[in-house]
Amino acid sequence: MRPLLLLAIGGGLAALSAQSVTIPLWPNGAPSATPDPAAESDITTAKDALIAGKPVIRLGHVSKPSLTFYPPRGTNTGAAITVFPGGGYNILAMDLEGTEVCDWLTSAGIGCALVKYRVPNSGPYPKSAAALQDAQRAVGMLRAHAAEWHVDPARIGVLGFSAGGHLAAALSTHFDHRLYDPIDAADGLSCRPDFAIIIYPGYLAMPGPDSPNPDVPVTAQTPTAFLVQAENDPVWVENAVIYFMALKKAKVPAELHIYAEGGHGYGLRRTALPVTGWPDGVLAWLHTTHVLPVAVP
Repeated sequence: MRPLLLLAIGGGLAALSAQSVTIPLWPNGAPSATPDPAAESDITTAKDALIAGKPVIRLGHVSKPSLTFYPPRGTNTGAAITVFPGGGYNILAMDLEGTEVCDWLTSAGIGCALVKYRVPNSGPYPKSAAALQDAQRAVGMLRAHAAEWHVDPARIGVLGFSAGGHLAAALSTHFDHRLYDPIDAADGLSCRPDFAIIIYPGYLAMPGPDSPNPDVPVTAQTPTAFLVQAENDPVWVENAVIYFMALKKAKVPAELHIYAEGGHGYGLRRTALPVTGWPDGVLAWLHTTHVLPVAVP
């Protein structure tokens, strides 16, 4: 196992990291936390699969969650996105679905708040409330720092992959009350995302036809969403389809992209498969929904 000394690797990501600020989510320790006897570390081994020819940082044993804010580069649009890496609530794919995502977002003028939430065994809610507690706290903290970090508090979204996609949907449907006792002013602010970007999610569908997960209760107050999944995803393409249909039934605008091939866990590393072009679709959707300024032809 390798200690995680630096998540941002390479020239662009190193520059991104240099301008970031990291704060603990819980200054006095996470609620109901059980100390992990193992040290937080990258548990990737030589046997783990490469993604687009490159390794993935698999961060394990996270018991001290944090939020790292990366300011936008160039023109600041005022929008910000809170990012939840995936990993089955067991590990966090911190570069593939974390720092690399923030590099992309900040290059588009969008602030990125990367959440290192607790793993393992921290979700899905209600099996465990830990990850959702961290997500609620993170969005409240981002709004609390909005003026300092030059963020529009009415244009704060979430973006999650796999288990992190479930976490983005869970936060989108469980924002009306905190799952922990408030500790400061940040917990008095809304943790409802203004929009959600959900990439190859898990845990949103139950076995059987047209079976949404009842623990992710979509209502008319659920924020708009952009969803992506491949038909051959081993984690059920129905996760994205059924969540989209639940949004449609609740009359919540949403956009769904289903691709023939792509599998699972590609992040935003480009390959020959069209599914890996999803970041371009997200930016177009953010302009269409006026989260970002409408592009002038």
